[in-house]
Amino acid sequence: MAQVALPPGSFLQATVAGEEALAKLVSEHCKGAKRIADLFCGVGPIALRLATEARVSAFDGDAGSVAALQKAADTTPRLKPVKAETRDLFRRPLVVQELRDFDAVVFDPPRQGAQAQAQLLAAGKVGAIVAVSCNVATFARDARILIDGGYRIEGVSPVDQFRYSPHVELVAKFVR
Repeated sequence: MAQVALPPGSFLQATVAGEEALAKLVSEHCKGAKRIADLFCGVGPIALRLATEARVSAFDGDAGSVAALQKAADTTPRLKPVKAETRDLFRRPLVVQELRDFDAVVFDPPRQGAQAQAQLLAAGKVGAIVAVSCNVATFARDARILIDGGYRIEGVSPVDQFRYSPHVELVAKFVR
């Protein structure tokens, strides 16, 4: 199990059970992938789990989170290689040429969604895309972009980790 030293201001899921449910769904949707990109990776709760089975390239705009993820990956035995990179995916999303090396892409953006990245994913040829979202409206917008680009939704799972609230997290798998 990886140990991550959390930098100030780190984002974590609201509950341990919620984080585990999200990670389990993402892992199931990425089964069989050898090279995975984890976009908006934060401190790596998904990337580190995926690295038990696949090579992972992880990207996030927060340098402290990326450094914590890379250190955890480098000091955790029996993980496949993890390369973490600081990158503002809103201003500089991965382009089609960068995406072509991945069997699967996971994206878990903040509430504003990942419109620019979804547009480039839709233009690419990645076999499986897994979207994690805490905002139904931006999820629907990004999903429409992927569907219009030739993907179809294989499944959507809600994860209710916000007790006494109408908010849910969604995990969806898109395939060509």
